[in-house]
Amino acid sequence: MTLSIPVGLEARRLRFLFQTTSGATPSSSVEEYWNGDINWVTPEDLGKLSGRYVRETRRRITEEGYKNSGVNLAPPGSIVLSKRAPIGQTAILGVPSTCNQGCFLLTKLDGVDERFYFYSLIHLRPALEALGRGSTFMELSADDLRSILLPFPNEERQRLIANYLDRETARIDGLIAEKERMLTLLEEKRAALISRVVTRGLDSNAPLKPSGQEWLGEIPAHWRIRPIKYLAIVGNGSTPSVENADYWDDDGYPWLNSSVVNVSPVTDASRFVTETALRECHLPKLQPPAVLVGITGQGKTRGMAAVLGIEATINQHVAFIKPRSRELDTEYLCHLLGHAYNFLRSDSDGAGSTKGAITCEQLATMKIPVPPRSEQIEICDRIRQSLDISEPLRAEIQHSLELLAERRAALITAAVTGQIPLETMSL
Repeated sequence: MTLSIPVGLEARRLRFLFQTTSGATPSSSVEEYWNGDINWVTPEDLGKLSGRYVRETRRRITEEGYKNSGVNLAPPGSIVLSKRAPIGQTAILGVPSTCNQGCFLLTKLDGVDERFYFYSLIHLRPALEALGRGSTFMELSADDLRSILLPFPNEERQRLIANYLDRETARIDGLIAEKERMLTLLEEKRAALISRVVTRGLDSNAPLKPSGQEWLGEIPAHWRIRPIKYLAIVGNGSTPSVENADYWDDDGYPWLNSSVVNVSPVTDASRFVTETALRECHLPKLQPPAVLVGITGQGKTRGMAAVLGIEATINQHVAFIKPRSRELDTEYLCHLLGHAYNFLRSDSDGAGSTKGAITCEQLATMKIPVPPRSEQIEICDRIRQSLDISEPLRAEIQHSLELLAERRAALITAAVTGQIPLETMSL
C-alpha cells in the first residue's frame, strides 16, 4: 500500500537527517535491571503524553540494565517514534532516554531542528501507518522509516517554521483545552444530578434514613433497601466456538459482547448466533426490559451498565439483570448502577473475588434503594429533561473540537510543506 503525502519542494530521506536505532527490554526477571534512573520509553508512555517532551516514563532501568540489554541511550533533542501499537506516535526527548522494542530513537544529525521534524513526522503519520506490515500486528520497519522522504528546508527556515507552529498550535491547544474543560464540567454536572436524584429523590425536603450501604449514604425514609436478587434475575452468557460454522450466521440472533455497555440503550449487534448455538451453548434469550453490566477486565467497561433495547443474547463478559416485576424500572436501575460504578469496580478488585471481575453473585446480593415505581419514573423523566438541554451543547462543543483538531493538522501540513509564506510566519 502506498500513500502520497506532500513534503514540499525540498526533501531528503530520513536516513540522511537522523541516526535511527531500535529499543529493547531488559530481562524482567533480573530485579537489578529495573527501578533505576534511566528513562525507558514505551508506546504506552507516548500515548499518555500531554505535551511534546518526554521527561518521565512509567518504568525506568538501571545502569546495569542499560549495559546488559542492548538498549541505546539517545540525548535530549532526539525524537522517539512508536513503530507499533499504534504506529507514528511522536515526541521529543527532554532528557537522555532509552526505549523498548516498540519504538525508534531518532538522533538528529547536523542541520536538523528537532521541533521542525517533530511537526513533520506528525504530518507524515498517515504515510508511516500505511507502511506498517505484519500478520499479528502492524509494525513499521527501520528500513521503511529510514527511506521516508521528509521536508528539508535550511536550518534557519526550519527554526522559523517551528517557532511559528509553536505559537499557533499553542493557541489552538489552548482553545481545545478550554472546550475539553467545558465537556468535563457538563459531564460532572450530569453525573452529579444523576447521583443526587437516584439516591435522594426529587424532594429535597424528604426525611432521610441511613441506607446501611457505605457507597450509598442516606436515602429518603420511605424508600426500601433490597438485594437485587429479590427484584430481578441475574445471569450471564457465553461464547460459542468460533470454529463451529453451525453456531454463527449473519441472519441469526444478536450476540453482544461487553463493548455494548458503552452506549445506552443497546440497539445494535455486530455478531449473530444460530438457534443451534442458543440451544447447545445454553445462551439466554433476553428481551427488554433488562440491564446489561460489563463484568470483566481492567478497562472502563467493567462496572458500566446499559439498558437492553433489543432482543439478544450475551457473552460471558456481560451480566444481565432482568426485573421480575414492574417494581423495578430498568432505566432507573441503569442510572443507579452508573452512580455505583466506582463501588462495583473496587468491590470486584477486593479480597474474595476474582481479580478484575464482577461476579453475578455480587450483583445479585448488591443492596440497592427502591423508590416507589412512580418515583422511579419521575426520576428518569427529570434526568431525561436535563439531558435534552445539555446534549445539544455537548454535541456542539464536540463538533468544534473536531474542527480545531482538523485546523491544527492542516496548519502543520501547510507550514512544513512550504505553503505558508515566510512573511506570514515572521509576523
